Amino acid sequence: MVKKVISTDKAPAAIGPYVQGVDLGNMLFASGQIPLDPVTGQMATSIEEQTKQSLANVKAIVTVAGYQINNIVKTTIFLADMNDFAAVNAIYESFFTENNAAFPARSCVQVAKIPKDAKVEIEVIAVK
Repeated sequence: MVKKVISTDKAPAAIGPYVQGVDLGNMLFASGQIPLDPVTGQMATSIEEQTKQSLANVKAIVTVAGYQINNIVKTTIFLADMNDFAAVNAIYESFFTENNAAFPARSCVQVAKIPKDAKVEIEVIAVK
């Protein structure tokens, strides 16, 4: 098994002892993406904009690893407030629709706290 570390400046750099993603050749594990803008390091305040940025960061990692959005088979969404579920769901649905991708399996849970006080964090697994 060849393990390749995935790194791109089109997604925020890791803020701890981990990597943006690990590619096993036919399977990609992308670390959870909070909504930091990779250029400015800033974070929007609305849950909608935070969700869009988290998904843009996911897309950057998936793409640089040579996968497509349609290769995503599993997502996990961490929310600071489950009351944001409907708003996140709408953005999430449009992300996969706009990228002509099938919806993956998914878990969505509320957590006590997300790094940098983000409202959302999204991680994915993709398979070729």
